[in-house]
Amino acid sequence: MSDSEDTEGSCADWNITKEWLESMLQEHHGKDSEPAVSDFTVRPGCNAGESVLSDILAVNVEYRPMPEQPDTNLSLIVKRLPQDPYSRFFVTEAQFDLREIRFYTQVVPDLEVFQKQNRGESSTIIELPIPRCIHAHYSPASGTEDSPVPPESFLVLENLGPKGFKGAEFSRGLTLKQAEAALNAVAKIHALSLTLKVKEGKPLSERYPFLFQTARATDSYQQLVERGLPQLAHFLEGRPGLEAVLEALLALRPRTKEVIANLLAPEDPLALITHTDFWCNNLLFRKGDSDECECAVLDWQMVTYSRPTNDVALLLVSSLPTELRREHTPALLDNYWATLTSTCTVLGLDIGNELNYTRSDLDRDYRRSQLLALLLCIGSVDVALGDPMTEQRLIDVLEDLHNEGVLAVKDVAEDQSQEV
Repeated sequence: MSDSEDTEGSCADWNITKEWLESMLQEHHGKDSEPAVSDFTVRPGCNAGESVLSDILAVNVEYRPMPEQPDTNLSLIVKRLPQDPYSRFFVTEAQFDLREIRFYTQVVPDLEVFQKQNRGESSTIIELPIPRCIHAHYSPASGTEDSPVPPESFLVLENLGPKGFKGAEFSRGLTLKQAEAALNAVAKIHALSLTLKVKEGKPLSERYPFLFQTARATDSYQQLVERGLPQLAHFLEGRPGLEAVLEALLALRPRTKEVIANLLAPEDPLALITHTDFWCNNLLFRKGDSDECECAVLDWQMVTYSRPTNDVALLLVSSLPTELRREHTPALLDNYWATLTSTCTVLGLDIGNELNYTRSDLDRDYRRSQLLALLLCIGSVDVALGDPMTEQRLIDVLEDLHNEGVLAVKDVAEDQSQEV
C-alpha cells in the first residue's frame, strides 16, 4: 500500500489515510457496511495553478464494501480548502466551498427527486451532467477569539477520468460538437431548476439562500475587472487598429459595476440556477455512441440564481474559436433552446405558453449577457494573454462586440433602462 505517489507539496500534507477512507466509504455505503481498504494511491488532481479555489487530489481506492463481497475499485477527486492562508481566507470569506458542497448535497438531490415526481407518463430519466458526489463535509469557523477553530470542508466526487472524460484545450477552443454537448448539459440543469421554481411558486434564492447573491458576486467580479482592465488596456495599446475598441472599454469602465449587478440579477420569467463560471476549463468531454459527444460540468463554487443566457454567453464568448462562434452562434442558441424547452416539457412546463417567453426573447437576453461575459473574461484576461491563439480570439471578440454595439455606453444605458 502506498500513501502517496507524490510525497512533496500538498499531497504529503493532506493526511489521506486508510482509516479516513474507510470512514468516508462507510458513510457513503451506509452504517451497516464494513468497508476494508486494501490499497490506495494519492496524486495531485490538477496541475499547479489550475485551481485557485481548492486543493485537489486524485485518489484511487481498492476496497471491499462487505467482508463477503469482492474487492472493488473507486477513483475519486477530493477537494479541500487551499493550504495557502490567503487563498483559504478568500475562499471561506466568499463561501465558495460551502456553495459547491450545498449544490451537491441540497440542490442535486432536490432536482433528482423533483424529476422523478414530475416526469408524468414519460419514462425518460434526465441524468444530471455532473460527477457523482461520494461524500461532503463542512464545518464553519468556531471557538473563541483566544482559541479560534478554523473552518474546514472537503468534497469527494467521482473521478470521471477513468470513464473516458477529458478536458478541452483552451488555446484551441471547443469543437462544434463539444459546444453543443456543453449547452445541452447546462440546459438540463437550467430546465430542472426553472421547472422546480415554477411548480413551487417561489424564487430559488429563498429555497437555497447559499446561492451566490447578486451583491456579493458583483463585488467579487468588479474587483477582478478592475484588476484585469488595465492589463487589457496595455495589451490593446500595442495593437494598431484597436483604438476604437479601447476607447469604448474605457468609456464603459465607470459603469461596469452597475452593468455586472444588473446582468447578474435574476430576471423573471427565466430566473433559474446558473453555473456562472461556465467555460471550457470547467468542462469534461467524451465521445459517446454514433460519434456523439457527452459533457460533464465541474466546479460549482459560483452557482447563482440568475438568467440562463449568462452561462450560454460566457461559454460562447470565452471558449469558441472565432470562426465557429461567428458562423454557428444562431444554431448553437437553437440547440440550447431546443434542449431547454423539451426538457421542461417532459417535466410539465410549457415555456412559451405558461411563461410567455420565446426564442426571440432568448436572443435579446443573449445580447445583454455577452457584455457580462466579456467583463468576466476581462477579469481573467491573464488566462488569454501570452498565447497568440487566445490573444487573437480575444481581439476578435472585442472587435465583434464593438461592431455590434454591445460595448457602446448609449446602448448599455438603453438595455439597462429596458430591464428596469
